[in-house]
Amino acid sequence: MTEYHHDNIFKPMTEVKFEDTVSFQCGITFNDSVESRTIAEVMEQKPGITVTYMPAMIRIDGEGKIAFKMDEISEALGREMTPYLFEISTSTHYGRMVMVDDNTVTVFGDMNEAMQYIKYD
Repeated sequence: MTEYHHDNIFKPMTEVKFEDTVSFQCGITFNDSVESRTIAEVMEQKPGITVTYMPAMIRIDGEGKIAFKMDEISEALGREMTPYLFEISTSTHYGRMVMVDDNTVTVFGDMNEAMQYIKYD
């Protein structure tokens, strides 16, 4: 017999403190595909990264920042992966996603750290 959890995991707003809401987590969710599975296989070898496989999606989470290196992914995939193709593979993300250079897409959990890469004209 399956055991179900019936406790409410959510706090009423009167019990929420600001310090409970600050997080430097970040991550990306991909639709399941050959590219996404390859990205997940590369990233699950990195320290501090959690990869979760779901029926139709793959989620990659981390703390602080996650750097996706296109050359590493390309080598594992057996064909070129560019930052633009990488972005097409993503379903959604949380944190600030920045193309740091032609080889690196980084998702930052700390907006202040991401600001150094954002240009204002």
